[in-house]
Amino acid sequence: MSIASRLDEIRARIGAAARSAGRDPSTIRLVAVSKTFPLDVVREAFSAGHLDFGENRVQEALDKIERSADLPVRWHLLGHLQTNKTRKAAAAFAVVQSVDSADLLRRIDQAAGDTGHTPEVLIQVDLAGEAAKYGARPADVPALFDAAAVCRAAQVVGLMAIPPAPDSPEDSRAWFRQLRELRDGWLATGVPAPMLRELSMGMSGDFEVAVEEGATILRVGTAIFGSRRRGQTP
Repeated sequence: MSIASRLDEIRARIGAAARSAGRDPSTIRLVAVSKTFPLDVVREAFSAGHLDFGENRVQEALDKIERSADLPVRWHLLGHLQTNKTRKAAAAFAVVQSVDSADLLRRIDQAAGDTGHTPEVLIQVDLAGEAAKYGARPADVPALFDAAAVCRAAQVVGLMAIPPAPDSPEDSRAWFRQLRELRDGWLATGVPAPMLRELSMGMSGDFEVAVEEGATILRVGTAIFGSRRRGQTP
């Protein structure tokens, strides 16, 4: 099956899940996770009308971004951002989905201001306390909202979470619901709604459940591009 056909199928499934949940499908953004795949697949997906692409590693992404400067696409950083790569990331990515500390947010804001960029930022929330994953604990997230309130360039627009890998799509529902309920709770405490308009959750194996639980951004790679092979290069 071609990338275009897979995109059509996934969009149809997103639409069906949204309508069954009483939601407008147009409010849900699909990010095609192109990490480890060659730039050719990005170009193929773009030719099929896709504009949002996600990468995990800054250096790999920068190479793709440079070689695809002719394409008007939006690049999302999904992986952990090391502080020594903040300046490059702030200038290159339209969206940084993996901010997990007030210090990192301030560094992104400073770098973005210096380079004249205004990246959108999502706060990565650690829901399960998995040692191998990054994210701010829920109790620490309000400090990031305080930092966001004085940002001059970076714009905090929502939350992101990477739950434990599910055995079935339903295994993810409780985690997605938890993120949504955290969002609703912070809204109730007075956090400005523009800082919480996005919920990035759901991947290839569970994105329909994520839609049912309120996701506005889906991160889908394998279902679009196929299985990743060891040794693939960008």
